[in-house]
Amino acid sequence: MRKITIMAACLALLSCSRGKKEYDATGMFEATEVTVSAEQSGRLLSLSLTEGDSLTQGQQVGLVDTVQLSLRALQLGATRMSYANQRPDIEKQIASTRQELQKAEMEQCRYETLVKENAANQKQLDDAVSSVNVLRKQLEAQLSQLGNSTESLNSQMSATDIQRLEVLDQLAKCHITAPISGVVLDKYAEEGEYAVPGTPLFKMADVGNMFLRAYVTTAQLADVRVGQQVKVLADYGGGDRREYEGRVTWIADRAEFTPKTILTDDERADLVYAVKIAVRNDGYIKIGMYGEVKF
Repeated sequence: MRKITIMAACLALLSCSRGKKEYDATGMFEATEVTVSAEQSGRLLSLSLTEGDSLTQGQQVGLVDTVQLSLRALQLGATRMSYANQRPDIEKQIASTRQELQKAEMEQCRYETLVKENAANQKQLDDAVSSVNVLRKQLEAQLSQLGNSTESLNSQMSATDIQRLEVLDQLAKCHITAPISGVVLDKYAEEGEYAVPGTPLFKMADVGNMFLRAYVTTAQLADVRVGQQVKVLADYGGGDRREYEGRVTWIADRAEFTPKTILTDDERADLVYAVKIAVRNDGYIKIGMYGEVKF
């Protein structure tokens, strides 16, 4: 009788352990996906990628025709040089007036000495002073005119530089590069097609850093916090699972209705909160795969 009682207790414990869930919430794995679009108009000279290719951030994978933009950049460079050549050499252009002024000032000093010695009359000194004043105003006018001309040409050169930088930026955008490191998911265009700004070219995702988007009930929120280390199980079906270390990176501030494809610990709950858990992928986790989390 005692043996029967022990066996019954063992069966009851086994039944309870089988009924207890090994997870607190389930969800699906997702990754940061980026759709790369054309930024310039032109024919696609190259788009050397296929679905499944691994790309590194900044890697060039395509090129839009750059001929017209290159010619525009050369034209603006020539225009800037033309403005630079038109800038006056102020010192050379005022050298003659400055020399005449120095000579007139020397004459003024000489007449001032002669007048003090009664060797010249006041009218001669007044004429010398007037000549100096005229030359000074003439020099001032020349400097102002040449300065305004130089400033105007410098402004035109600056405007040309800005236009050229804009063209160079457009040229840089003709080189299609990967914005993140990841894997190509879809390719939407082919070489030879004409692209306009906003035309989707390909989609890629950072599959090295995955996120499990799970849902928890209000009762479970007390056990979940941002930064918390948790256990994540990738479900391959048929009872085949792979365990990973995860970290809670986000908890929704607003509740939502339970998604039809998501199971929660409390199936009677109508409202749940979304939670994102970061997981480092070893190559086995795929986008859309089901996963489980234990807090």
